[in-house]
Amino acid sequence: MFSTLWQQLDQLLYQYQPFWRFLPFYQVEPGWQHPALQAWLDRLSEAQLDQLELHEPWRRQQLADFFPQLAAVTDWIVARQTEAKPAAEAMPFWLARDIKGRKQQQIEFWVEQLPDLPLPLLEWCAGKGHLGRWLSSSKSRQVLSLEWQAELCAQGEAEARRLQLAQTFVQADVLQPASQQYLQAKQHAVALHACGDLHLQLLRSAAARQTQQLDLIPCCYHLIAQPDYRGLSQQAQQGQLLPLSKEQLKLAVQSQSTAGERIARLRHLEVWWRLSYQALYQHCTGQQHYRPLDSVAKHWFSGEFRAFADFAAAAHGWSIPDDLDVTPFLAEGAARQRQVRRQQLVRSVFAPALELYLVLDRVLYLQEQGYQVQLQRFCPAALTPRNWWISAARC
Repeated sequence: MFSTLWQQLDQLLYQYQPFWRFLPFYQVEPGWQHPALQAWLDRLSEAQLDQLELHEPWRRQQLADFFPQLAAVTDWIVARQTEAKPAAEAMPFWLARDIKGRKQQQIEFWVEQLPDLPLPLLEWCAGKGHLGRWLSSSKSRQVLSLEWQAELCAQGEAEARRLQLAQTFVQADVLQPASQQYLQAKQHAVALHACGDLHLQLLRSAAARQTQQLDLIPCCYHLIAQPDYRGLSQQAQQGQLLPLSKEQLKLAVQSQSTAGERIARLRHLEVWWRLSYQALYQHCTGQQHYRPLDSVAKHWFSGEFRAFADFAAAAHGWSIPDDLDVTPFLAEGAARQRQVRRQQLVRSVFAPALELYLVLDRVLYLQEQGYQVQLQRFCPAALTPRNWWISAARC
């Protein structure tokens, strides 16, 4: 089943690649020509655009007529969302007191469904060990938690001692070959939202060590050391779609289903000002290429645009003339933002398919390595849109 579904995704994403591979922020003109789609985008009001960005089911429904072959795959993905079961047991307050945001509920949902095996547990990329702590307490299991930050290890170790749990910490960089020693054959390895190379390394290491059970929730597929992604499984490496750039991989994690209106407004302001700065940069320097700007602290978007522009220019090694009126560039940036948002709306409808394509690459790799693999959702998307759960047992 997984192989056939992956082939379908490989063909579909390859067929529609002009609609999602291009990067609206960097490219003024899209890589596709579709008059009916463009006319529909042009008719959207800003209010309609806001709603389409925030509500994925409506967005999918509105764009379905333009991409009919996407419907079958999308229906399969949506159907799997209903598999998530509510947690029967809530984490007691003395275990949950240090867990922020939705993380507690994510842990509760997952632990409720994890296979209960008579094996010691390895928590990969543990942080403070919240997941391992609840596993040790609720499953009465010995847990080894791997984490590279010494301070987090010390905090997690102190909490485990306070609660008298069978949980120990090892400070280790899991990307280094030496960390493979902590994986054993008679072991159950778990990782909740290990990013990019971190979960790829777990897959490779667990396969090499023939770890009996592996449960993984992958995240942030774009956080890899290599300049692009060339596949993990042999089947993916022989497909049509690869390689994928880091910018293209980011599309797989751009779901806004957990973002509130305030966060959405801040995101729109940041995009507007970044595009306005780009217009200013091009005007002042004569350079027409897009100049990327690294992550920016959110406080820069609570003041005046001029202050942000001066900051961005300094980061790029130039300065804006003191007497230059930057107001016209805000209008130019607003016009570009309207264009970018509509183009990004088109790209976004392919995000679930791209994420599933990447998840299935990991599933196929594990099957090639001799594992029996199950794939399902572990919690509602409202708790986290990164909710694909790969569960693999050594044959």
